[in-house]
Parts: sequence; C-alpha cells; structure tokens
Amino acid sequence: MPRRFHFSNMRFLFPAVFLMTSVSVVCAQQPPAAKPPVAQEKPDQANIADIKVPENTPAAVDPKTYKVGPEDVLGIQVWKEGELSGSVVVRPDGMITVPLVGELQVNNLTPREIEDRLKEQFAKVVNNPVVTVVVQTVRSKKYYIQGQVGRSGVFQLVVPITILEALTLAGGPTEFANKKNIVIMRGDKRIKFNWNEVIKGKNLSQNIYVENGDFIIVK
Repeated sequence: MPRRFHFSNMRFLFPAVFLMTSVSVVCAQQPPAAKPPVAQEKPDQANIADIKVPENTPAAVDPKTYKVGPEDVLGIQVWKEGELSGSVVVRPDGMITVPLVGELQVNNLTPREIEDRLKEQFAKVVNNPVVTVVVQTVRSKKYYIQGQVGRSGVFQLVVPITILEALTLAGGPTEFANKKNIVIMRGDKRIKFNWNEVIKGKNLSQNIYVENGDFIIVK
C-alpha cells in the first residue's frame, strides 16, 4: 500500500525550504568577485628588435669651412643608393674607401668639397647622384686643458673658440688658480693669458682663438 504523508512532517519541510531560499538571496546580493589584475606583458625579443635606434647625429661643424682630418667620422648619404651610403673613418693618410669609387683623398677638405668630388665619381655609374656628406664625429682637431679648472682633459675643436670660451667650457679656473698667469703652449711658443683682465674687458687682444693641439695650463 502507498505510504501516506502525514501533515506533521511539514514541520521539517518548511525550515529546509526557508534555509535554501535565504542562502539563494544572500548569494544573489553578494557582488561578483573582483578579477585578479592582469600582469603587464613584457616585450619579447622580436619587439625589442623592432625598436629603432636613432642614427648618429652630425657634429656641429660648418660644412663650408670645417677642414676634415684623420680619425674624423664622415657620414655619406647617396639618395636612393643605400649600398653607397654609410659611415667611414678618415685614415691617418687622409684617405677614405668608398664603394664604386675606391680610395679618395679627403684630408683638409670641407664636407662640401668632398660632396663635389664624390658626385663627380658617382656620376660615372649613377645618373645625377645626390650626395650629402656630414661630419658625424670630430676626432682630428682637439685641444687640452690641464691644471686648476673645473674639468680638465681633452676637448674637441669643433668650431672656432677663444681662450676665454674654452676655459669657461672647462668650468673656469678654480678659486686656488693663478688666474693672472695662464699659459697656452702652442708648439715651441708660450703665450700668456690673464683671466682677470679679460673678464673685465681689458687687454682683449690676448683672448686669441684656440688652435688644434693647444695646451692650456692653469696653475
């Protein structure tokens, strides 16, 4: 015979239903769990390789007056001729080696004069070559400052500069320097320079231009 459900058993059913309903309501009211932060991905090797590194910027020289010398680094650009473009170092003999041209003497020439010579040579194999020559690094012309200055050492002689300007770039004489008796050694010559006078606008004729190879001594 089928088992009858007694009404007294309802006292167990109502609490269970109430508990399940309460749990459902509480769960529905809980905000969704926050998602863990996503770590930033690091660029892989391929992406790093795609980063473009700027090319060497030209030195601040006047292409019409600066005279190229040994150890200078030149940048040669031939329009639409990538295989003919690139950087070259002037050898101690003043020569450079250029594709399709071979050996070319550039010592004591300006960048503009070098452009003209390269155009003449490239014209033999390229129609109307457009050539640009820049000095990327100056190494052939330098001067030296030693002694009681803010920063002693070797300095590139890129543009015409006076003794006063050169000393200023080196941080100027220190407080213990003998500013009245600065010496410029130029070959076998010894040239005196009085800092105190020049900065006061006196005897400005002694504020001469620095020459390649000068040694400026501040005692």
